Amino acid sequence: MIKNIAIYCSSSNEISDIYKQAARELGILLGKKGIHIINGAGNMGLMRVVSEATLSAGGTVTGVIPTFMMERGWHHRGLTRLIEVSSMHERKKTIADLSDAAIALPGGYGTLEELLEIITWRQLGLYHNPVIILNTSGFYNSLITMFHHASDGKFIPPGGLSLWESADTPEEVLGKLGI
Repeated sequence: MIKNIAIYCSSSNEISDIYKQAARELGILLGKKGIHIINGAGNMGLMRVVSEATLSAGGTVTGVIPTFMMERGWHHRGLTRLIEVSSMHERKKTIADLSDAAIALPGGYGTLEELLEIITWRQLGLYHNPVIILNTSGFYNSLITMFHHASDGKFIPPGGLSLWESADTPEEVLGKLGI
């Protein structure tokens, strides 16, 4: 049963409202279902939007953030729980360890790195939980095409495309997770 979900997403405030709306919808849906969110504790962008939506719907959020980001004031001060760690590596491991599933919303380098690492951990047998890509407005179409191209070229092993699933809407994400 899935009760704790890692969410990887953008910390940019400069993105289109369509991504913010999907993050808000996802947070509300998860909060209403009593699903606990674990994220990077950011106070900006989609990280803030999904956290606040989850909290407003009665859910809980744990943020995991390295000390250097805390010192810069980049953390959300209204989360249910805040875990301070020493490094980005410890942050990612802690988020994964606390989660029963992972969802990647649109994002930049950090989000892409987190998504690819959790998929790699699944491939290596280090993470055994579902990974869902929320492909809002086709944001991840090019990456998904690249995954298929890498699979066709045998860079991704047989069955490697089954390590993750994609969904176009927050409702579809919940359906794929069975919640």
